[in-house]
Amino acid sequence: MKVLVVGGGGREHAILRKLKESPLAPQLYAAPGNGGISYDAQCVPIAATDVAGIVDFAAREGMDYVVVAPDDPLVLGMVDALAERGVPAFGPNKAAAIIEGSKVFSKNLMKQYGIPTARYETFDNADAAAEHVRQNNAWPLVIKADGLALGKGVLICEDEAAALAAVDEIMREGKFGASGSRVVIEEFLTGPEVSVLCFTDGKTIVPMASSMDHKRALDGDKGLNTGGMGTVAPNPYYTAGIAAVCMETIFRPTVEAMNAEGRTFKGCLYFGLMLTPDGPKVIEYNCRFGDPETQVVLPLLESDLLAVMQATTNGTLGGLDVRFSEKSAACVVLASGGYPQYYEKGKVIEGLAEGQLPEGGATVYHAGTALDADGALVTAGGRVLGVTAVAGTLPEALSAAYKAADKITFEGLHRRSDIGQRALKAIQNV
Repeated sequence: MKVLVVGGGGREHAILRKLKESPLAPQLYAAPGNGGISYDAQCVPIAATDVAGIVDFAAREGMDYVVVAPDDPLVLGMVDALAERGVPAFGPNKAAAIIEGSKVFSKNLMKQYGIPTARYETFDNADAAAEHVRQNNAWPLVIKADGLALGKGVLICEDEAAALAAVDEIMREGKFGASGSRVVIEEFLTGPEVSVLCFTDGKTIVPMASSMDHKRALDGDKGLNTGGMGTVAPNPYYTAGIAAVCMETIFRPTVEAMNAEGRTFKGCLYFGLMLTPDGPKVIEYNCRFGDPETQVVLPLLESDLLAVMQATTNGTLGGLDVRFSEKSAACVVLASGGYPQYYEKGKVIEGLAEGQLPEGGATVYHAGTALDADGALVTAGGRVLGVTAVAGTLPEALSAAYKAADKITFEGLHRRSDIGQRALKAIQNV
């Protein structure tokens, strides 16, 4: 069986490593993949956003299944284009991917169907948005570009000056291009954040292990926002009681709302949640696996990922027993110095053999790596590697992940030293 995974980051590597465990023993391909992924799959030099190129390759080479992992090709309609050529794929079609592709759409969906979220207003006129900011008397305020913006289109503004500057940046200066032609301005929610990824075929919804991301670049949750400096799973704030509330008030109503809108969602639906004093509320939806949440969630999956993915496509998820381990997982991201701003590439990575630690103890997911002309593994992105360990308890998983990360070096390596500390405090306070 030939399976193609679209994308080239840590999330895609985690998906490929789990697919590799399938009893179906699929022949794995990645487009474009990266240096580390090349040890686990055959990499094809086609950009993840090249819909025509990916579809032509998949049809020509007889791919039996395609996993479309990133947001951009999903929003562009890659799953639809593959279906037209008779190639089944994992992920929502274009009509359903709008749940991430447009924040205005997703907020209006939540309002219409009574799904708890922050109070908000939407604007397509910069002057009207600025006037709304001037009338605001509760700070901070959150301003979001409507469309995809590489995870950088959400600005938390502490005061009026910052909020007006954000409106100028997004709407007048066009920092995010057409993605910023409309904005959502919403109240700032407080409480523990939780990420919950769910498999769904549009009828059945199966939540995966919960997780906690660490977005800030520096220890103590300081510094700039990044794509994620590390993750742990499960999230101790997400209790069985809260999970039951989320299923009744958020997960199931979202899937039903999308069905009612004629936009049946199949694939991985990501819920970014805030556990507020008033109960769980949705911060955002994603139409795909989160990164780096995937690097701690999929290692806990005990079922065959390929079978589960195919069931979401075929509408047979309800007939599967999808199981997750009771263990804990921790991922520490090794980033290039200067990330998320300017950083240098091409630094030789030491300590790995064929992309992994020779002595094991942890799995190394490659996010931004390449092979140079001599075949050496070098840095090729801001987030370079995710080092993930699984153990019986979270303290053990964190210890193993950091112990493994200590064995990997490259010039300018930057990492946080406090991944999981908030989670550990939560466990101690239970």
